[in-house]
Amino acid sequence: MQKPKILAVDDCPNMRRIIINTLRRAGFSDVVEASDGRDALEKMKEEDFNCIITDWNMPKMDGLTFVNNVRSMKEFESLPILMVTTRSVEADIEQAMKTGVNSYIVKPFTPDTLVSKIKQIMQTE
Repeated sequence: MQKPKILAVDDCPNMRRIIINTLRRAGFSDVVEASDGRDALEKMKEEDFNCIITDWNMPKMDGLTFVNNVRSMKEFESLPILMVTTRSVEADIEQAMKTGVNSYIVKPFTPDTLVSKIKQIMQTE
């Protein structure tokens, strides 16, 4: 399998940098960043991705709305999605899972947690 391409969606440039640097250190070198759900959907029209990491709280289009949009498109219904957010209430986690995310990480997170969740949802070793 070729190197996977990952889309990192977060409105905070520092958080995108942390995610990208963590992934690159773990061998995921092809990471594209988007600043919100709208930006991410535009990038998904231009490029193919093997996985999405998205924040929940973002302007223009939040993470849940973005995931709903992604899951409504036949070609992306099985694309692995990891939600990385500060929202830690059980009801929020359940809502995100029902919307279609494959896994969920609460910020702050460790690099090991991020990498292991990505590998888990992409089923790679």
